Amino acid sequence: MAQKATIHKIELSISDMDRHYYETHNLTVAKHPSETDERLMVRILAFALNARERLEFSRGLATDDEPDIWQKSLSGELEFWVALGLPSEKIVRQSCGKANEVIIYCYGGRTAEMWWEKLKNSTTRFDNLQVINFSEENTRELGKHVSRSMKVQVNIQDGDVMVGVNQEIVYVTPEKWKYNAAI
Repeated sequence: MAQKATIHKIELSISDMDRHYYETHNLTVAKHPSETDERLMVRILAFALNARERLEFSRGLATDDEPDIWQKSLSGELEFWVALGLPSEKIVRQSCGKANEVIIYCYGGRTAEMWWEKLKNSTTRFDNLQVINFSEENTRELGKHVSRSMKVQVNIQDGDVMVGVNQEIVYVTPEKWKYNAAI
């Protein structure tokens, strides 16, 4: 018998001083049976870092042709694509062709570094791509605080991120491996 997704109820409060975005989102997030707590928290953090009016979680791990988070225009065109982990060069190329803006949030320490060394030269032609790394220490610490019902507060200022999860605080420093200021 196949395992079912675990449902998490999240009250996500975002104070992004860099983008002047201040909002609270009540999210219901399905955690795929193969998804780790660490990845779930990276997904929530990626949502917070890019929060906007029509941003939403896709089916993610349940499908190969969708990102983890996306935003579509009112007419259905894919405007924004957020992927997590270490996608293949083919997936990176396809996502850059499908969406106006693509961000990959990678994590995993040395494995992520090796992935980027192998891929970075082939990404120079994509002006709509950003690649941001989270340290292994940061994502592991975030993963320790997962519960089925969470209050998450994300404060962003000058690129620094403070994540409060049920009264615990984790400081996250995103490292920009590929960044385009024009996006």
